Amino acid sequence: MAHTTIDELERSRLAVMSADDRADFHETSAVARAALRVGEMVRDARRAAGLSQQELAKGMNRSQATVTRLEAGSVGTRLTTLHRAARALGLKLEVEFSAPDRPVRPRSEPPLLPATGRPT
Repeated sequence: MAHTTIDELERSRLAVMSADDRADFHETSAVARAALRVGEMVRDARRAAGLSQQELAKGMNRSQATVTRLEAGSVGTRLTTLHRAARALGLKLEVEFSAPDRPVRPRSEPPLLPATGRPT
């Protein structure tokens, strides 16, 4: 029985998507990958500090479940949570922006509202 890899599944789905759907897919994928990288960084820093998830959670004044979600790459992680983790690990949180791996396609923006707050 042959198994489909995630890359094969991704290629087959992308092949039938519209350009807008592909752009949405790539954006969602980029966010998920970034969240996974952050989770890996927290886990690596925790292990380097010789702490368990429970010990890190205590230092953050949060639950172990919070640390588990953070390390698993939860997309909804807040900067305040990352700041607490960094502080508990004796580290400084830094956020960096860099050029994308592939060109970013501009999206249609809704019209700006005038100073009156009503659409033109």
